[in-house]
Amino acid sequence: MALTVREQAKYWGIGAAVFVLLLWFLGDVILPFILGGAIAYCLDPIADRMERMGLSRTVAVTLIALIAIFSFIVILLPAVSLISSQAVQLAQQWPDIVARFETWLNTNFPSAMDETGAIRTQLANVMQRLSDSAGDLARSVLSSAAGIVNILVLLVIVPVVAFYLLLDWDRMVARIDDLLPRDHVGTIRNLGRQIDDTLASFIRGQGTVMLIQGLFYAIALMLAGLNFGLVVGLVAGLLSFIPYVGAIVGGGLAIGLALFQFWGAAPEPEWFRIGIVILIFVAGQVIEGNFLTPKLVGSSVGLHPVWLIFALSVFGALFGFVGLLVAVPVAAMIGVLTRFGIEQYQASLLYSGNTPPEPQPKDE
Repeated sequence: MALTVREQAKYWGIGAAVFVLLLWFLGDVILPFILGGAIAYCLDPIADRMERMGLSRTVAVTLIALIAIFSFIVILLPAVSLISSQAVQLAQQWPDIVARFETWLNTNFPSAMDETGAIRTQLANVMQRLSDSAGDLARSVLSSAAGIVNILVLLVIVPVVAFYLLLDWDRMVARIDDLLPRDHVGTIRNLGRQIDDTLASFIRGQGTVMLIQGLFYAIALMLAGLNFGLVVGLVAGLLSFIPYVGAIVGGGLAIGLALFQFWGAAPEPEWFRIGIVILIFVAGQVIEGNFLTPKLVGSSVGLHPVWLIFALSVFGALFGFVGLLVAVPVAAMIGVLTRFGIEQYQASLLYSGNTPPEPQPKDE
């Protein structure tokens, strides 16, 4: 005999509670497995295509792994070294930048920076907090052996997890399908396909957009002569998956550094270079909004920007960095389930009532 709706809701609620508790208690312990699973999920279509070309699954996954290792050694390793160098320099020079920026404001805007004024007080508080945070972050990253060990563990464990998950991906999906309740297997498969379409459109498409934007901003800002342009550009690219946040944070940081470098620290204001930095971010947003996102992400994602920002905020506050990683998949699942629930509600008597539908007039 099939379970009642109440019993089914109870069991599914228990499953959701177990999932939340695992995120809460395990935290960073499951971080390598989440990252490895995300990499395997993104690479699975490539492995499937190689299988359709006649390669076995083992050969396809091995070939993907070799290409990834070669790319890391030849391309990513020098880039990571350069990014780390610029990030360390930025963290070390940040207190001096803050002090010189405050001096520049005092010189050029003395009325706004009056010692008793609210603007100066608030700005000093913000600058002090940013300075303290940057210094603490730099010291913790550079001096913490545990942090270095964790990074090394991630670099070792994540590729191994991704390799084995990618190798067994189809078998795992088939095994999960065998465990689905038979009474609802069709509905669950349909919901699963919708969730997969949403995640594929967002994660794979938006990931490509992030990569292109990060490279564009980083290369363009470096060519424009902006100090720490590589770090700023990659930050803007990485944050571009949150609507408007990447442009606001990256653009604000880049323009602020440009004003300081080409105006505050220069003998004469270099308006042309400041304008180039602004133009870079304007061009990046135009390209992203009119070409990259429509072509690579599409309109079928179904994740409203407000819902996405809310999910990132809630999961980030509750579960930290791991929460940020699972926020988008969980938001996609909740969105699909919510739309399914609305469809079921509109098809029920609770929505339509017992009144029979009105007869439609016949065409004469």
